[in-house]
This record gives sequence, structure tokens and C-alpha cells, in this order.
Amino acid sequence: MTQQSLDERTRIREAMDRLLNGQATASNGSLTVVALAAEAGVHRMALIKRHADLKNEFYERVRKETQQVPEAEKRLRETVAKLKKTITNQHEEIEELRQLVTRLTLASAVLAQEQGSAPDPVLAHNNVIPFRPPTNWAHR
Repeated sequence: MTQQSLDERTRIREAMDRLLNGQATASNGSLTVVALAAEAGVHRMALIKRHADLKNEFYERVRKETQQVPEAEKRLRETVAKLKKTITNQHEEIEELRQLVTRLTLASAVLAQEQGSAPDPVLAHNNVIPFRPPTNWAHR
């Protein structure tokens, strides 16, 4: 590990202590990776990529020392809850559509059956001609 990396890690750990003690000096004091990076004076992506273990350590300490759920985890839990609700709604809609398809199929079969037994147009009233849909309806 390079000296620069060791210095970053030291600054990150010191920043963790300040944030968890409520003594932020360079950030807004929130218990997030963004605030930790600002407090430590490192780029957020450096913290996320090069020092992912320290990011995880920070979140563990937030859980243990403050009895709080980290903001990122809260947002993820909210997103998961919304997605679960969306999935439930979609399953209900799919079931309704399946039932509709069944009813429409049955109605179509009944109509086809009735059309097959419809009276001959010649035998109908003098000025009434039964409507028959074109046979190539799907091709229009």
C-alpha cells in the first residue's frame, strides 16, 4: 500500500470518529458516505472503490454506535418496499387480464356459435339484413 493510500485511510478513520461523535468539521455531519468523504478530504469514488472496506466499516459503526440505519440502507429499503408493491399490483392486474381473456374467449365462442345458427338473410324481415363482419378483418 502506498503512503498516499495509508494517509487517506488514516484521514477516513479520523473522519469516521468525528462524524460518529457529532463533531464534523468539513461536512454537514450526516452519516453518509458523501459526508464521510467530504470530512476526510477524499473523493467520494476513492472511498467507494479504493477503500470499500472502510465504507462498510463506517456503516457498521453507524449501526452499532448510533443504533441508526444508514441513509443509503433506508433508501434501499423504501425502494424495495415500493417495488414489492408494484409487483403485487402487477400480479393482480395480470390475473384480472387472464380472467378477462377467458371471458372474452367464451363470449367470442358464443357469438361464433350464434352466427353459425343465424337465420338466412333471405328469410329475415324484408328490409333487415344481418350484419356480418368481414372475413379478413384481421388483415385490414
